Amino acid sequence: MLRIVLALLLALFGPAAVQARSSTPRSTRHSTLRTTRTAKRSVPRTSTKCSSCARDSRGRIARSTTAKHEFQKANPCPSTSKTSGACPGYVIDHVVPLKRGGADAPENMQWQTKAAAKAKDKVE
Repeated sequence: MLRIVLALLLALFGPAAVQARSSTPRSTRHSTLRTTRTAKRSVPRTSTKCSSCARDSRGRIARSTTAKHEFQKANPCPSTSKTSGACPGYVIDHVVPLKRGGADAPENMQWQTKAAAKAKDKVE
């Protein structure tokens, strides 16, 4: 009986159908297929864009320059102690990110080293 089924499969579908009907236990075939499928799947990404945030012309969340200047006046640069201008090696960072609903206010800002900012940006 098995020979007749194999002969019919070979005649109808070619050698691929016969290989699928090989002597490999069914549970092994299916577990191999599941492993292969999940290995090729990409992880679905969830959107992290703030839909209610105001955007600039480039699509980025609009930031308040006055809030940034107020923060810098109240918290001088760690490397130069200046209250205005550039601060080498540091950036102004939001403690709670804007895209997570954080306020664009001096109370939500901090000085952060450029290396730490790059590491934080990879996570966010």
